[in-house]
Amino acid sequence: MSQHPKPPVNWLAAIVLLSTPIAALIAIPWYAMNHDFSTSAWVLMVVYLYMNGLGITAGYHRLWAHKAYDAHWSVQIVLMLWGTAAIQNSILNWASGHRVHHRFVDDVDKDPYSAKRGFWFSHIGWMLRDYPSGQLDYSNSPDLLKNKIVMFQHKYYLPLVLLMNIAVPMLVGYAIGDFWGGVLLVGLLRLVLSHHFTFFINSLAHMWGNRPYTDENTARDNFWLALLTYGEGYHNFHHIFQYDYRNGVKWWQFDPTKWLIFALSCVGLTRNLKRIPNFTIRKAQLMMQFKRAQEQLEQKQRLLPNVDIEALKQRIAQEYDAFVLTMNEWGKLKEEWYNEKKEAVMQKWEDAAFKTRFNEIEYRLKMQSKRMQLLMQQMVQPIPA
Repeated sequence: MSQHPKPPVNWLAAIVLLSTPIAALIAIPWYAMNHDFSTSAWVLMVVYLYMNGLGITAGYHRLWAHKAYDAHWSVQIVLMLWGTAAIQNSILNWASGHRVHHRFVDDVDKDPYSAKRGFWFSHIGWMLRDYPSGQLDYSNSPDLLKNKIVMFQHKYYLPLVLLMNIAVPMLVGYAIGDFWGGVLLVGLLRLVLSHHFTFFINSLAHMWGNRPYTDENTARDNFWLALLTYGEGYHNFHHIFQYDYRNGVKWWQFDPTKWLIFALSCVGLTRNLKRIPNFTIRKAQLMMQFKRAQEQLEQKQRLLPNVDIEALKQRIAQEYDAFVLTMNEWGKLKEEWYNEKKEAVMQKWEDAAFKTRFNEIEYRLKMQSKRMQLLMQQMVQPIPA
């Protein structure tokens, strides 16, 4: 990392980010002991927390930063308001900075919240000072500069923040007959939780978890973080396939953001949902499995130089040869399909035949991935001398 003098403190961000958790730690326990909160206030705090979170994940992140899908103007307005309540800057600032993060991920000088600068910096420290890596540059966001909803929020960000963080909690508290429950829980506690759940993606999701798709960056997949971040915890997948509207790509992975986007597509409110082909995903997984297998073999050779691991080497080599053949077959089939499509002479039955062949190749990759998993399990077991 380049040696720079400490940048000036961003006093507005520092006051908001440091005072709110302190206020929550003092005011909420005191009020609970002396007056108690209503059940309605607790429930609505969770509801508003989820609304804020989805405003960031479905709106700021997957819609505006990555353009992973298109949304009706009404959905954009709702997501804009929900995201504004999270007080994480305007869409324009947030999304343009996030695009820089993906372009320069882990670069200690260019990534605005590089995890290689430590937990504190990537979690919150990068916002407390005006670091050069965090300087605003909208040259990567011409699409956002043309978006009327994005620019409206950017222009009127402060009044919108006050509306969503002061007026709404006060109105909620008044409506349920628990004014201070609305202010302290729906307003203050919800904001603190919303902040740090999101910040965990910049910090913990680059430090804790596994890397099934790529090890070219620090991003990790972590089920537990997905629970706190509305599905954003599958971060290793996201960093290699950032334009997919899903983070939890498997059907069973907890990703309420993808479920919301998909549900809205069923009623025509979202469209053009981008999905990375299954074949491409499996290819990335297998490449990592081969890499891990090779690393484990080398480790066994170092630790147990007198143990014969030739059989394992041969099995991995055979699997890799099969993988290369599958890749070549896929490439030829794709080229053949493209040429037929280009000439516009393909009959329906021919198209179905191509799809069948594609599916067969994908299935072979799936089975090979399972065989590699078994091989990996075998390699972690002691090898008899």
